[in-house]
This record gives sequence, structure tokens and C-alpha cells, in this order.
Amino acid sequence: MRVLLVNMPWSPIDLPSLALGILKRSVDERVPGARAEVLHANLEFTDWITERTEFAPEDYQYYSLSSYFLGCGDWVFSSALYDDPTWREEEFATAMQGKLRKSRLRMSRELHRQVPEFVEMIARRIVDYAPDVVGFTSTFQQNTAALAAAKHVKRLAPHIVTVMGGANCDGEQGEAVHRNFPFVDHVIRGEGEAAFPQLLTAIAEGAGADELATVPGLCHRDAQGRSVVNPMATSPLPPATILAPDYSGYFERLAASVARNWAEPKLVVEGARGCWWGEKHHCTFCGLNGSFMQFRSKSPDTFFEEIMELARQHRVLDMYLVDNILDMGYLTTVLPRIMESGYDLRMHIEIKANMRRGQLRTLAEAGLIYVQPGIESLNNRVLDLMDKGVSGCQNVRMLRDGAETGLSVAWNYLHGFPGETADDYDPVIAQIPALEHLDPPVDLSARIAIERFSPYFNRPELGFDGLRPEEHYRFTYDLPESELYDLAYVFEAPQRGITEPTVTALNDAIDAWKKHHTDARLTQTDLGDRIVLVSRRRTFDWRAMELTDPFELAVFRLLDQPHTTAALTRKAAARAKGAARGEHEVQQLLDSWLALGLVFTDGGQYVHIAPSAVNEDLLRLDFMRHAHAAIDGAGQTAAPEPVSV
Repeated sequence: MRVLLVNMPWSPIDLPSLALGILKRSVDERVPGARAEVLHANLEFTDWITERTEFAPEDYQYYSLSSYFLGCGDWVFSSALYDDPTWREEEFATAMQGKLRKSRLRMSRELHRQVPEFVEMIARRIVDYAPDVVGFTSTFQQNTAALAAAKHVKRLAPHIVTVMGGANCDGEQGEAVHRNFPFVDHVIRGEGEAAFPQLLTAIAEGAGADELATVPGLCHRDAQGRSVVNPMATSPLPPATILAPDYSGYFERLAASVARNWAEPKLVVEGARGCWWGEKHHCTFCGLNGSFMQFRSKSPDTFFEEIMELARQHRVLDMYLVDNILDMGYLTTVLPRIMESGYDLRMHIEIKANMRRGQLRTLAEAGLIYVQPGIESLNNRVLDLMDKGVSGCQNVRMLRDGAETGLSVAWNYLHGFPGETADDYDPVIAQIPALEHLDPPVDLSARIAIERFSPYFNRPELGFDGLRPEEHYRFTYDLPESELYDLAYVFEAPQRGITEPTVTALNDAIDAWKKHHTDARLTQTDLGDRIVLVSRRRTFDWRAMELTDPFELAVFRLLDQPHTTAALTRKAAARAKGAARGEHEVQQLLDSWLALGLVFTDGGQYVHIAPSAVNEDLLRLDFMRHAHAAIDGAGQTAAPEPVSV
């Protein structure tokens, strides 16, 4: 049996498809007499379109990721799905007015008119390969491209069995795909590495409806062509059955593509599925993990060997870990072995924001230089509304400790939660200038989207009811709204939470943060009998100071972790014996440090925001040479010239 697995646009061009890599291995190893190949149609498209337009790397990035909530990438390929190069152009243009730059709107319409030719070409390529089965993965904005290709393949060669799977086919979405697009013979919902080989085996043996009915989550058709939906699996796959991906062919194809000049390729690796935090507290806005939230991870030995083998085989050290959250056990099992391996890996992974500095240092030493800790707000009340399980001060501490340990922290600021008010945002906005030396959000604050599978979607009592599919589904698909409701992943909802004046103030502050981040600096070095602080931030005129009072030293060191004023008063008195002060005096000290931009406060807690200087020896020498002369009697510099580190 010949099986062709197809990765259509807009899959990222710098990453091989993990899903198809796993499916290729599962077919080759688990289906007797079958062999799978992967067609990297996203790279084929890159080469094809750059010969015809002024298409650039940032354009692919936009349609692949940035425009997801606008649906631009899916709309582009709707013309091929409906055999109409002008499919709903006016509706698209009207909906995008004020949302897209003119150049982006012009590019979208140009692509829309041209992609039917590409889809016809790629369908002929698929048919020429002469597969018995062709499988399309669909995630994010691949849906219309995958559907269009399946339609054209079926038109050219009705005998080829067409199958779709992926995140866009989970649960009701997969049922809607199968029900509304008859040229898709089968849809696999949920984890496919067991179901897909089972389906292929049944096809090879000429199995009928009874045999197909045993494939978990499968959508298939009866003798009358009606869609039949099998129940999904009741439990997730055990981690021991999750195969390592086979990326044969991807790097060779990338090397022959114009895309080789656009981005450095990365390996995609997977250690775990599900979310151990989500099992306890499902974040209210999160729709990830779809059918199965259960956290399960590969054994440390298995995961380590997979990482090493992929690096050796492909000679690539950049790795993207797709785990929704780090298995904390890997900190003492997998990561120390990576440190000892001699491989200078550079990895990205999602973690929880309450990890401690020592744990972050372990990540950094193992090569996890990019972390995404799920920071979506810096305010306690809003974080409680999200059910995040962290505080605003803990999130700021993560930003501080990430800077200290050399980790790049990727995060997003979200707003629009039912119950939030301007009072939750105003104090944070006022303190953002003090944080400009720490990693800013990736983008401006965004109003939350209501995602399928999230608590906000499943539980209207949380604040969102009367949901409708987002507008872009209506000008992309020729389907009634009842079908779009089952097909859609993102939904329109009434605006909740803060109003535009607060949103504008927040985004103005974040914009300034992003603009001034590279020039901003705040560090501290603990020299035992004193703490040296060096600052260069645009809204603070002091440049160097030192703390020498024993009680103040004790308070500052305690502020390595978030504390209330009462707790600081009690603990500092115990540490600085004979130098105790009352709670009122401690509060005055905290207020003065807040004015100097040394601490962040939220929810009655305080935490200092000064990462330790990277090179303490240089700071010690430089400070002794220059800083003492500059510090006046009040402990602040009299001159604006910064002390260099």
C-alpha cells in the first residue's frame, strides 16, 4: 500500500510536521506492506508563489500565524475550495477594512486569485505519485488548503482514498468536516497514530462498515454515502505508545527551496501531551488539548534518546518542544543528561510561571533558551479570573529571574475577562515603566478569543453566552451557521471586562515598553555588607545606589520572593537582629522603593525587580572606582551618568 501524507500551507516552513512525522513512522512500522511518504506542499507553495509575486518571508509568517484570528490564511485558499478565484472578495474586503493594511489586503486578494492554479498543480503531483491513500493534516490555517487539495485529488482520481486529521478535526469539528465535504472519505478525530494504521489495515483488507466501526473516532460513510461517526477513544494513548517522528525528506526539501534563505530550520520534539495544571484547574480561556487534558509524558530515557537521535540524524541543534507544559520530573532526569551530552542545544518550551530561579538555571544550562511561562496578566484578580494559579508578583518574578538566568521569556498580555475592571489595570499600567528592563510581551494586549474546548465555551455561566462562529468563517465557507458552529474553533462573543480607554492606556504603556526595552537596565549585586544597584531607565533619574542598612538589606533579600508588608516586617526583624522596625516603617521603605522603581506590587504583595548582574566581578571593580563618588548622602546618585558593568 502506498500512502502519501500531505502538509499544505500554511504550516510553518521552518518546522517539519510533527503529526506527519509520527504518522509516517506509525505506517511504516505498524501496517504490513505499507510505506508512507510526506509531501511538503508548504515548501512547494513557497517556491511556486515567489516566482509569481513579491511574496516575502514576513508574508508567509503572517498567513501562517499572525492572521489566525482574522482567518486570512484560510480565506486565501477558499477560492480553490469553491473553484472561484473571486470567491467572496467583497465580503472579505468589507470585513477587513480597518484591520488590514492596504498592502496586506492587496496581497491577500492576489493570493486568493492565484492559489487555485497551485492547488490544481499539487493535486496532479499527488495523483502522479499513485497513492492508494492520501492523508491531509489540518492545524490552524491549513483547513481550506487541505480541503481544496482533497477535492481536486478526488476529482482527478476518484479511486484514491482521502483522509483528514489534525487539530482542526477534533471532536465536533471533525464531524462537520466529514458531513459537509463528501470528497473526504474519512476523518480521524483525536490521536491518530493508532487509529490511522488501523484504518489503513482495514482498507487494505477490503473491510466493510462493521470493521470500520471499530476504529476509534473515525468518521466514514455507509453504503448510501451518509456520514457515520464512531465514538472517540475514552482514554488517551499511553506515553509508551507515542512514537518518535520520522522527518526523512524535510531537510533535503528545505535545502532545495527558496525558504532556506528565510529561516533557520528547527526540529520539533515531543516529551508529553496534555497539561498537568489543566487537569486540576483548566484555564478559563484555553482551548488547547481538545479531547484529552490528561497529562502523560514519555519516560526520561526514551525522551532523551529521541532528542539525541534527532540531533545526530539531522545535525540540527535548534529544537521546538511542543509540550503544553514541562514535565517537572525532566528537571532532574532528562535535562542533566542533556547538559552532559556535549550537544549545544537551543530549545523552546512552555513552563509554569511559578518555577524557581534554580529550576530556571537548570533550563538555561540545558539549552532551553526560550521559555513560554503562560504569563497573561500581571494582576492577581485577573489571574484568578483565568484560574491561572499564579499571582501578579510571581509573574514579574519570572520575568526578573528569566533575565537573570539568560532565558528569553515569551508571553502575551490578555484582557477582556468577565469581572475585570479598570481598577485591576491602572496600578499595573503605572508600574510598567519600572519593568522596561525585563522582557516585554510579544505584542500589544489582545482581547481574549473564545476557543472551542475552553471553559468559557463549555460553560456559559462564566460570562459568555450566545456565541457565534467568528466572522471569517462566514465569508470563507459556503455553509449555514449551524454547520459553521460545529466547524469553527474561534467564536464571537460580547465584549467583557475593561473598556477601550483602559485598553488604550495599557497598550500605550506596552508599546513604550517594547520600544525602550533594549536600552533599559536595572541590576543588583549583593556584596555581603551592601547591595549595589545600577539603573538606566528613561523614567528614573538615578543611576547608582547602594543599600547598607542591615534591616533594609534583610528586606531587600526577602523580596527575592513575593511578600506582604506584615510578613516582611516579621521576617526581617528575625534576620536583622537588633535592627527591628515597625510595619509602618517597612511600608514607608517599600513606598520609597516603589517610587525608585526597585519593586513591583500587586494584591498586597511586593517583589524586587532587579536581576543579579551577570558579571559581579566587573561590577564590583567598576562600582568601587566610580560609584562611591557619585552617591550622595541620600543614597542616590547626584549625577545622571550610569555606572557601567
